[in-house]
Amino acid sequence: MIREKNNFLRFTFGWILCGIVFMVACPKLIVYGQTSAEPVVSSNHAPAQVLQVTQKKSLIRKIGLVAPVVSAATTAKNVELQNTLRWNFGAKRQRGWYLYVSLIQHTIGTKSGAETNEFARAVALWQQKEGIYPTGIVDGETLSRLIDFWQSRRLNTIVYAAPEDLLTAPIADFYDPTREIELLKVERETYQAYKLMVSAAASELKLKDGKYLRIVSAFRSREYQAKLRAASPHSGRAGLAVNSPHFTGRTLDLFVGGEPTITKDFNRAVQVQAPIYKWLVINASRFGFYPYFYEPWHWEYVPRNSRPPGTNLPLTPQ
Repeated sequence: MIREKNNFLRFTFGWILCGIVFMVACPKLIVYGQTSAEPVVSSNHAPAQVLQVTQKKSLIRKIGLVAPVVSAATTAKNVELQNTLRWNFGAKRQRGWYLYVSLIQHTIGTKSGAETNEFARAVALWQQKEGIYPTGIVDGETLSRLIDFWQSRRLNTIVYAAPEDLLTAPIADFYDPTREIELLKVERETYQAYKLMVSAAASELKLKDGKYLRIVSAFRSREYQAKLRAASPHSGRAGLAVNSPHFTGRTLDLFVGGEPTITKDFNRAVQVQAPIYKWLVINASRFGFYPYFYEPWHWEYVPRNSRPPGTNLPLTPQ
């Protein structure tokens, strides 16, 4: 009887141990219910997914999983996937993550390029922190989690700006010197932060082209947004929003090079290589601005009481 009881306990313990190993070794199955490399691009996880991610993070921390030593194969895979990873956003099939390297570097805390071991190590450490098995490779699951992180730092509610909350900015602050006066409105606190940010960028980068960081678009009325959508009926989810953050007066499209607001990959590739864009990625949060990852020109001012923890820095140029 005692022997049978001991055998039963060994059998039960063995299955529990196998379950723990399975959860660590197969994180994609746990979080997404599949092993596909297709990232789920969404600003919010479903409640069940959030619970699963939280449980997995806790499990990895308890086990003390250490980021692996990266190899030449790891870096080679990152070099490959930055141009070939297939994923969906809106109505468009996306290819690679080369347009988001600056954002990825800033998020994982490295200045090293995707072709380096240092980049892969930083990816692995970030994956471990986020409860993802630390391969060091920016695959579909990792890219999806990065996008969720970037989206979470944007304005979390769209509140239509009241007239008294808006000011009319000088035309000199705008990219188009012929812009109509009703399109020059910006939320007051946002405008103050914007001017401080422009001053800091000009000082730190010694900008020679005065058009950089000029405002392409700020507050939009519902009527004006509807007119834009009517002019571009096939813009899709990644294009003109029905409930636009521009309604708040806190969203600014800024000139960062190339064609100001063209989402074609060739144009965005030019913009993300511009020194002013790379400066924004690193410094804009000092002034309360956070990016919409898909549009290099799109920056949203998040009020101080709504910002992510640790980002309420003094609103002064540094």
